Amino acid sequence: MKRIVILLVIVVALAGAGYAAYALGYLPAELTAILASPTRQDAKVEQPLAELQSDALQPRILADAKVVPVQRSNLNMAASGIVAEVAVREGDRVEAGDLLVKLDDAQARVAVAQAQANLARAQANLDRVRAGARSEDIAIAEAALQAAQAAYERLVNAAAPGNIRVAEAALARAQAEYNRLTQGPSEQILIAARAEVAAAEAQLNQARSAYNRIKDLPDAGMRPESLAMQQATIAYEAAQARLQDLLNGPTQAELAAAAAAVRQAQAQLEMMRNSMPSDVTAAAAQVAQAQAQLDALKAGARPEEIAAAEAEVAAATAALQQALVALGNTELRAPFGGVVASVNVNVGEQVAPGQPVVQLADDSAWEIQTADLTELDVVGVTPGKQVTITFDALPDLQLRGVVERIRPIGQDNRGDTVYTVVVKPERQDERLLWNMTAVVDFGVK
Repeated sequence: MKRIVILLVIVVALAGAGYAAYALGYLPAELTAILASPTRQDAKVEQPLAELQSDALQPRILADAKVVPVQRSNLNMAASGIVAEVAVREGDRVEAGDLLVKLDDAQARVAVAQAQANLARAQANLDRVRAGARSEDIAIAEAALQAAQAAYERLVNAAAPGNIRVAEAALARAQAEYNRLTQGPSEQILIAARAEVAAAEAQLNQARSAYNRIKDLPDAGMRPESLAMQQATIAYEAAQARLQDLLNGPTQAELAAAAAAVRQAQAQLEMMRNSMPSDVTAAAAQVAQAQAQLDALKAGARPEEIAAAEAEVAAATAALQQALVALGNTELRAPFGGVVASVNVNVGEQVAPGQPVVQLADDSAWEIQTADLTELDVVGVTPGKQVTITFDALPDLQLRGVVERIRPIGQDNRGDTVYTVVVKPERQDERLLWNMTAVVDFGVK
């Protein structure tokens, strides 16, 4: 706008000075005569001169502008975290897909590994359901059914009075045996054991005397006296061993076994005495449940079980995809090739989702954006309009261009409503840089 005002002032001043000189007679007489009485030849020059003066006096639409890349972006992280790596610096040139910034991804990798394990487990379960029960699974179910049936039968039998009396007798026998072992043999038992030893010894002596009479014979080993001698010896040694056992008392193992027998007999008797109808009912339910499980294994998976297993696989697959996306969000990669304009983050810093960290621009193509085209002038500009572009830093450079688009929303600029007009130059110049100032000439209003 300043350029328009200055131009108008200059044009008006020149026109006023010329008219004053003509009116006051300061012009040479020849020129005054020519101007006062133009010849036919001068008339030919007068028309284009008038047109030139008319164009010069018409106000032109000029706007300050800046050079910006056609493709540019303020890139941000999709996830929060601690910056682990900044792979670029300002001014670096990158290609599409190059790594720019990387966050610490330890937790994200653990989540991926866990999701992979969950998917593998769900897939294995689906395969198992589809394949049906294995022979070992059926064998386990059959064993569980047999155990449940045995428990049920024990409870049912425990309720019979005759079985309780049998259990009481078994406890009495076990207790008596334990008492015998702990109290030691009675005197009568010892006397009987000694008498047995004495009788066995007498019989052995008698057999030995008979054997001595025939021992020198050639067939002594085959005679009855030899066999009687052997039997008497065995009987004597056995009687001595029994007597010695009685004198030595029971071993610790024998005492422990006797005590265990007493406890087992007591537990069996208590179970029988305390057996209630509700226990029998619960045991019957256990049998029915074990039978149902066995039948289900033999029948194979139902359609709804397969569907449930498939749903678990689908959920695990989705969870894995989500974990992989989260892992990918720990990296920021270039969406297009270009130059890194700015880096706004350092290693070790905490970043939040949406926080700009890198500004990237494609400097292979530039466009011109106006900054101060007011609402009074923008009405005279339309897409496709030819314009001329000059640059403050490059006075020798003048480019032609075309209006590509007009942003529909105006912005307030010191009380004026201004609109941004985007101009596409007809050619690029390698000397252009981002934010260079320019002037766009849209022509006369």
